[in-house]
Amino acid sequence: MKQMIKTLSLFLLMGAVLSPQCVTAQGFTIGTYNLRYANHDDSLNGNGWGQRYPVLINMIRFHGFDIFGTQEGLYPQLQDMLAALPGYSYIGVGRDDGIKAGEHSAIFYRTDKFELLESGNFWLSPITDRPNKGWDAALPRICTWGKFREKGARFTFYMFNLHMDHIGVKARAESSKLILQKIKEFPKDIPVMLTGDFNVDQYNESYTLINQSGILRDAFELSPIKLASVGTFNGFNTDEYTDKRIDHIFVTKSFKVLRYGILTDTYRSKKIENMVGQKETYKARVASDHYPVMISIMHDKK
Repeated sequence: MKQMIKTLSLFLLMGAVLSPQCVTAQGFTIGTYNLRYANHDDSLNGNGWGQRYPVLINMIRFHGFDIFGTQEGLYPQLQDMLAALPGYSYIGVGRDDGIKAGEHSAIFYRTDKFELLESGNFWLSPITDRPNKGWDAALPRICTWGKFREKGARFTFYMFNLHMDHIGVKARAESSKLILQKIKEFPKDIPVMLTGDFNVDQYNESYTLINQSGILRDAFELSPIKLASVGTFNGFNTDEYTDKRIDHIFVTKSFKVLRYGILTDTYRSKKIENMVGQKETYKARVASDHYPVMISIMHDKK
């Protein structure tokens, strides 16, 4: 009997080692997160960055983001995150001066899992190589990209991360066309993912331009498992409901999407100080005015 068990165990082990899926299949977790820029008014309303970001960091760590795009982060915010996320680095520049000023569309990634091969930035505008506002946009808008290699898997991919304008209808449509044009300029055999706050929902023309481009598809549509009971913008209101998703993750066909989630984790802050004979009460809060989006993917290593 012991010999039979030993033989069976060896057979199962060999099967696992020789299985094509085990040999070729690799995967990781991708996210997109509008951080909400740090400002005084939010602090007055109990949603200050100093209060929010420890929760935000714990969410990233708990859900195991391997690589994720961020929007709205100012340079000091990104430094806070970097200090609180050992083993991560980021790429990206400020949209106002191409260095540190203004909001970033930074990409964070695990340095033990990915090697950065190349990176760059371009503005969402007819003039892509320097800070400026494009079309009818209210603000300068930037896209950051990186070429990454997954360590140990010999798998290379591009990641683009952006934040489209919140006012300019033409700017958003033209930005969709621009990002597709830029992706076409890169080698066609290398997979691509695109994350961001697009400021348009899944019913909008600018979304459709990307999702029906034949190049990228919305991970929400591709995923067999979805946790998406609400849309992605909450305005710091935990009771708010919408079905509109304005934060998206798009991928090329090289990626197989396994899971998709809009993460609605909350925390509590004290509303009334403990006084004699008075019960403490608490308010449910969220770590940003957007919920993060997370997907799990698989790919065939090269």
